[in-house]
Amino acid sequence: MVSLESMERMASKDDRPRISELGEWYEDLLTIDSQINRRSEAQQAASLLCAKLQEREPKIKERVRYLASKRGITFQEMWLLILKGDYQKMTTEELREVDAIFPME
Repeated sequence: MVSLESMERMASKDDRPRISELGEWYEDLLTIDSQINRRSEAQQAASLLCAKLQEREPKIKERVRYLASKRGITFQEMWLLILKGDYQKMTTEELREVDAIFPME
């Protein structure tokens, strides 16, 4: 049997990304920017985040290509590893194995 407390926890669980406090200056800027654009602060924050991610997309993809190359897998495989939550930093032993395959000159 599920307790009332666990039901409330499940009902209130929210998978949306959360951001930490911005600080007074940035909160004020977001409030003003939101009002000027006639959006809620959440909508404006999401819009700003999307714009920044679009700007950074080439750099993000470059970093994924680097990580894939280091592991000897494709970009698509690395992308999916990250999305599925299976990405982990390589261990020292794994790096030694890569070095044995691709020795530095």
